[in-house]
Amino acid sequence: MKNIYFSEEHELFRESLRGFLQKEVVPNIDTWEETGTIDRSIWTKMGDMGYFGLASPEEYGGLDLDIFYTVIFLEELQRINSGGFAAAMWAHAYLAMTHLKAEGTSAIKEKYLPGSISGELIGCLCITEPFGGSDVAGMRSTAVRSGEHYILNGSKTFITNGVYSDYLIVAAKTDPEKGNKGLSIFIVDRDTPGISATKLDKLGWRASDTGEIAFTDVKIPIDNLMGEENKGFSYIMQHFALERLIMGVNAHARAEYALEYTLGYMAERTAFGKTIDKFQALRHTVAEMASEIEMVKSFNYSIANNLNSGDYVVKEASMSKLLSTKIADEVIYKCLQMLGGYGYMEDYPLARMFRDSRLGPIGGGTSEILKEIIAKMVIDKKEYKPAAN
Repeated sequence: MKNIYFSEEHELFRESLRGFLQKEVVPNIDTWEETGTIDRSIWTKMGDMGYFGLASPEEYGGLDLDIFYTVIFLEELQRINSGGFAAAMWAHAYLAMTHLKAEGTSAIKEKYLPGSISGELIGCLCITEPFGGSDVAGMRSTAVRSGEHYILNGSKTFITNGVYSDYLIVAAKTDPEKGNKGLSIFIVDRDTPGISATKLDKLGWRASDTGEIAFTDVKIPIDNLMGEENKGFSYIMQHFALERLIMGVNAHARAEYALEYTLGYMAERTAFGKTIDKFQALRHTVAEMASEIEMVKSFNYSIANNLNSGDYVVKEASMSKLLSTKIADEVIYKCLQMLGGYGYMEDYPLARMFRDSRLGPIGGGTSEILKEIIAKMVIDKKEYKPAAN
C-alpha cells in the first residue's frame, strides 16, 4: 500500500539518514552505552547534516521542513537500538528547541538557535521535579523577581541532557500563590553560578545523560524570561502534545524494528526439524503484533498530519503515547521470548531494547496521568486550548 504521507524526497532523506547513522553513530553506540557519555563531535556532525534544523526557521540556519521529516528522523533513530542516544538527540531538537522557537524573544533566538541547529550548543528542558513527577502544577521551584534579575531556587530530576547540555529551559513558579497560573519559563546558561547536576544511573537509555539538577540562588537576567510571566503552564501543556506524539512515534518504530529483527532470527532458528517461523503458535503471535504495530503507526501518522496542518492534537497525542508505548512494551516482551535464552543475552539486541522500551509508559507523562487527561476530555468534556500568542 502506497503511503500517502511520504514523498520521494522524504524517502531519499530516510535513506541518507539511515546511511549516516550506520556510518557515524552505530560503531560508537556500545561505547556510549557503557560510558553514558555521547561524544560532542557527533552533535556537530548531526548539525552539519541539518538534522537539528528540520523544523526550524531558515533565518536561523534551519530547513523549515514538514513534520514527516521529523517522523523519519525519530523512526530511524530507533533502528540503531539505543534509546538513550535517540532521546538525547530528540530532547535537544524537540523539547528544548521547541520552547526556544515558540517563546524565545528575538534576542534569545539570535543567541541560542543558530548554535542549537549547528550542534555547537546542546539544550535540555527542565520541568519534572523530585516531588512532583508528572504533576507539573505541583512544582516547587521558584523564581523571585529581584531588581533586574530573577532568583531561581529548587531542583529538577530525570532531565535528559541534564548534565552535559550548554543551556537549560527551566520552569519555575514566579507567583506560587496562583498555582499553575503562576508558572514561568526561563533560559539559563549552564555556567551560571548556583547550578549543579548529578548524573542518574538508569535501567535503560544508558547512553544519554539523565540528570538531577539543583538551583541555589541562581541569578537569571529578566531578559531570559521566555514568553509572558506566569504563562508557563499553558506553554508547557501546548508543547506536551508534540512530546507525546514523538514518544508514540518512537514506540511504533522500535516495535517495528524489534519485530523485523525477530522475524529474521525466526527464519534461521530451527527446532524439531523446521525453522521456528513455521510453528502456528508463534506465527499467530507475530500476526497479532504486526497488526497492532500497523494500527498505531497509521494512527500516529494521521495525528502528525493533523498537527502539521495546525490542529491542536492534545487528546490524540495523549492517546498515541498511551497506546503506542503499551503495545511496544508488549511486542518487545514477546519478541524477546521468541529468541528464548538468546533474547536474555546482552550480545543480542532484544535485551537492550527491552530495557529501553520500558521508559515509554513512564517518561513524558506516565500512562496513568495520560489516562486521567483523556478521561477528562472524553467523560468530563474538558477542553484544552493552545496558549495565546
